[in-house]
Amino acid sequence: MNDAVILRVNATPSAPALVLRPWAHQDAPALINAYRDPYLRQWTSSPVDNVADAARWVHSQQAGWATGIRLDFAVLEEQPDAPEGQLAGSVVLKEATPGKSTAEVGYWTAAHARGRGVAVRALEALTGWAFDTFAATGLGRLELLHQEDNLASCRVAQKTRYEFAGILPASPPAFPRDGHLHVRHAG
Repeated sequence: MNDAVILRVNATPSAPALVLRPWAHQDAPALINAYRDPYLRQWTSSPVDNVADAARWVHSQQAGWATGIRLDFAVLEEQPDAPEGQLAGSVVLKEATPGKSTAEVGYWTAAHARGRGVAVRALEALTGWAFDTFAATGLGRLELLHQEDNLASCRVAQKTRYEFAGILPASPPAFPRDGHLHVRHAG
């Protein structure tokens, strides 16, 4: 997979345009800052507390692009005073491998960007790109998983037309509580 993939999402009357691009080492300081948010840390499994953690995390995302197994995009809000944009979150496509009909999506939003539709807009862009890019290799279904007490993720799933498909039993330690499965089909 080409790591030069850049997706753009138009501005809305209440929110700036978004740029989705693969993670880069220069994102480390903003990543550390985003992970200071206790709400974000509650829902993620890889803490980023310092420069070394951030470097490992970014390297892991870059390795995902190199193998094509995990295509993680930094979500940036375009800002007039920040040419690269301000980190607003992340969206990821997991295991969209040739011949496999199902892949998984995930996302998080930085505290300062919540309530402006960043996750919804970024996930919608990722979903369209995933189906456009991988339909020829068999992708026809995307799954979105979240813990059942993560109501914000449930709202994002609903707003992006991922249909509720069922309850997933807890699977500690990675998934300590029951979860929801939401699904979206191509077309």
